[in-house]
Amino acid sequence: MIAIVKYNAGNSRSVQNSLNKLGCESIVTSDPNIIQSADKVVFPGVGQAASAMHYLKERKLDTTIKSLTQPVLGICLGLQLMCASSMEGNTEGLGIFDAKVRLFPPTDKTPHMGWNSFKTLEGKLFAQVNATDDVYYVHGFYAELCKNTIATCEYIETFSAALQKDNYYATQFHPEKSSLIGERILANFLEL
Repeated sequence: MIAIVKYNAGNSRSVQNSLNKLGCESIVTSDPNIIQSADKVVFPGVGQAASAMHYLKERKLDTTIKSLTQPVLGICLGLQLMCASSMEGNTEGLGIFDAKVRLFPPTDKTPHMGWNSFKTLEGKLFAQVNATDDVYYVHGFYAELCKNTIATCEYIETFSAALQKDNYYATQFHPEKSSLIGERILANFLEL
């Protein structure tokens, strides 16, 4: 069973639909006991960092997520909240990844919305995925490069497209909206 963390932030249902398409049973929940007992956990999100972190802390989901030992996949805002801090609302993150989340410099190209390929990528999450493959992004904030970076993307700045530390994985892009490449990445996560 895959637990999808429910925390008042966007795309839980689209993640669940993608997992269903892969034949995987999942539940959208904010129950710490269900999350802790799941085989794997997905921490998705579309929203604002400060309000999302407030919601997590109110329900003690922040400590639940940091205590997990099974594979965990953060997506978009989920990745950003797993970092040390975010400029969005001057938010303290979960501190799983040693990275700060920064705002793209304001230009006519921000926020970053649409398809983009990788600059670099490595690791089991990207088995059978090539750097030239495109994935889908929607974000105005990004995680800086750090020792946990396993994939990068170039858009105004070079940023962390994916992070990994121990059992924690995270993508800035949306695999659930990234067609066959996204399915491959989600399938790789399910095989961890």
